[in-house]
Amino acid sequence: MIIIYGEERIHTGKSASRRLRKNNNQIPSIIYGPKKPILHISLDHNTVFHLQQNNNFNNCLLTIKIAHKSYVVSVHAVQRHCFKKKILHIDFLYQ
Repeated sequence: MIIIYGEERIHTGKSASRRLRKNNNQIPSIIYGPKKPILHISLDHNTVFHLQQNNNFNNCLLTIKIAHKSYVVSVHAVQRHCFKKKILHIDFLYQ
């Protein structure tokens, strides 16, 4: 199982996401699922970029650790930049 460390986001929206990508080199992400609260998070771009090159990243269960809590998730959707090697956004589903 792959473990990723992240932080919860307070500010959401287009401008906040752009600031995360540009200034902090982070990926804005979201964790959601049926009958569970939506969680807005940010992840380190370089860490996730290297992990997603592994074939199991999209198919296996991941553990995301945020502030002493662990969430078991799977990757639902990944948005990539059209010509740069950058990840723009990741959607995760609770498991």
